Amino acid sequence: MASIHKEISIDVPAHEVWDAVADFGALHTRLVPGFVTDTRLDGDVRIVTFGSGVVADEILVGCDPARQRLAYAIISERLTHHSASVQVVANGATCCRVIWSVDVLPNEIAPYMDAQMDLGAQAMQAKFARAS
Repeated sequence: MASIHKEISIDVPAHEVWDAVADFGALHTRLVPGFVTDTRLDGDVRIVTFGSGVVADEILVGCDPARQRLAYAIISERLTHHSASVQVVANGATCCRVIWSVDVLPNEIAPYMDAQMDLGAQAMQAKFARAS
């Protein structure tokens, strides 16, 4: 199983970034605009439309406000396994790190997933750079 990890430094207080991460249905407006162009909720599933046109169904696995951690999984015919988490960790009073981890099968999709996560990280940094 391929494991991909990204650590994203953001010059915004952790609670502000966590508030956007925890808003499960507003990915396209609050966390990664452009990278994600639309998000619709259907119960615990968010239907995500990416800037590339790809659509994915993501299930909310858990949201832990105390640890500022959200876990989700993608349901897809192309993937035999996908689990992910996003955790926001304070780095002083005015900065934070976002730790985004994904485990995915088949292994062959890992380079694509890694590149997509890089684009997502860039969109996240750009969103909060504009906000600060």
